Amino acid sequence: MKENLPQIWESTLTLIKAELTEVSFNTWIKTIEPISLQNNQIILGTPNDFIKDILNNRYITLISNALKQTTSKQFEIKIIVPTEDNMKSLEKSNRHNNRAPLESLSNLQLNPKYTFDTFVIGNSNRFAHAACVAVAESPAKAYNPLFIYGGVGLGKTHLMNAIGHYILQNNPSTKVAYVSSETFTNELINSIRDDRNVEFRNKYRHVDVLLIDDIQFIAGKESTQEEFFHTFNALHESSKQLIISSDRPPKDIPTLEDRLRTRFEWGLITDIQAPDFETRTAILRKKAQMENIDVPDEVMLYIAKKIQSNIRELEGALIRIVAYSSLTNSDVTVDLASEALKEIFSSKARQLNTSLIKEVISNKFSIKLEDLDSKKRTRAIAYPRQIAMYLTRELTDLSLPKIGEEFGGRDHTTVMHAHEKISNDIKNDPDLKERIEKIISDLKGN
Repeated sequence: MKENLPQIWESTLTLIKAELTEVSFNTWIKTIEPISLQNNQIILGTPNDFIKDILNNRYITLISNALKQTTSKQFEIKIIVPTEDNMKSLEKSNRHNNRAPLESLSNLQLNPKYTFDTFVIGNSNRFAHAACVAVAESPAKAYNPLFIYGGVGLGKTHLMNAIGHYILQNNPSTKVAYVSSETFTNELINSIRDDRNVEFRNKYRHVDVLLIDDIQFIAGKESTQEEFFHTFNALHESSKQLIISSDRPPKDIPTLEDRLRTRFEWGLITDIQAPDFETRTAILRKKAQMENIDVPDEVMLYIAKKIQSNIRELEGALIRIVAYSSLTNSDVTVDLASEALKEIFSSKARQLNTSLIKEVISNKFSIKLEDLDSKKRTRAIAYPRQIAMYLTRELTDLSLPKIGEEFGGRDHTTVMHAHEKISNDIKNDPDLKERIEKIISDLKGN
């Protein structure tokens, strides 16, 4: 029955939809993603704790009854907010309870929502999008491998899924495998434990297109790197397409074997940056259109201005505002949006760290994130780096040596010099002072 979970959930949604208003269904139920079916338990994922609490308090009985009507079985329902930790725990539990054939273990399916049609193109992702379309149109002929890197929640997984969908739509017989590096590692461990190495290798070495997400997690795992090295070679030599994603370029992945690093650089390496204001606004409008949500333009602009880090937070904020409006029976306005998001903004202030500062600085000065850690000394890069060091010193509790480590392993005296220089420049340059104050305000979510 595990393989039928998507179909079971689609049938369940049809029953639930008949019981709710369109607004309630779109706001609360449509956001649910079925994750796992094990024995008599169904695990459902939801975007945030706010929606999770509403579902548990108001809709759990309705969901349970609809599932029972669909399957003629009574299931225990568990609703979670998917995180790396609880998904690892779930995979571990599945491996313990389910001795199914290797083919069905941790079988990650393509997300039906992640297609090229639903991807919003902007200056931050235009090249990456074009490269992915080229690969999807001509697998193993355009760029092989295709290596996509960028920060969390910027659209890497969306583009990888979109490639898979496009290929299957145009050639349904193509064998497409999408898997995270964590799942690849776990299945390798299981195959070694259960003496099923040949079955494991056959699974991954006889596909036409292999999409590996978050490859950075194989760093330091010697057996996994060894196995992936041979899998990569087998597929590449057979003219099969490989698409790989990471949070950083190959040269910056620590403890990655050189033979893998060089292979990742054989094809095309493309990055995705944080979206600019116009792209963030377009993303919100697309999300509202897809979810059939009516939100005024001024509220869209408010969200796009306030949330700059990544797309997941952006879309989560929109859902939170609509949910808040529904609960309070109020119109969606900028004031309501401010009230609904105040916890997110205060949380952002509490979580201020070097990574967030780097993201904002790279976005404000239109430079790549990795440039802040690089040895480049051109003013276009060195000056934003000094501002980032200054802000890290002013807004966090990190010591000078620790800040130096965070910026490409620089000496603490470099950090001292940067802080002193920017402090003096602020005193003598009113425009710079105003710009720094605006950046600090954005960082704190004010």
